Amino acid sequence: MIKELVKDQAILSQRCKLATPEDAPIAEDLIDTVKSLEDAACLAANQIGVTKSVVVYLDDDGEAHAMYNPRLMMGLNASKAIETCLTLEEPTKVTRYAKIKVAYDELVDGEFKQRKRDYTGWTAQMIQHLIDHCQGKLV
Repeated sequence: MIKELVKDQAILSQRCKLATPEDAPIAEDLIDTVKSLEDAACLAANQIGVTKSVVVYLDDDGEAHAMYNPRLMMGLNASKAIETCLTLEEPTKVTRYAKIKVAYDELVDGEFKQRKRDYTGWTAQMIQHLIDHCQGKLV
């Protein structure tokens, strides 16, 4: 279901609780919502008012990927970047890594499977932005 974006900093600044397999409907709402927005590429659950560690991003082909409880394990080649956010008014200067390793849970047949994966470039930047959301960081 398409949800309205939350811009309340009191909600966005809260650290998200760990997700469980029962939180799968949150991922579906995130996918529906991000696909309904023009020029959107990623979304975290707190951006739709749910303080659970669930995020989605769209790959280069527009396919949605859901991650539960994502954690940055490693980052290489840090640099400064200017980012915009769907739920914040002003662009923000941040430090992002060009290559990252992320641990996360993936929902498979109703159960979480632990995954680790490397990401680079734009996808790495989006995932770091989403992890910040889960930690309650206002970019």
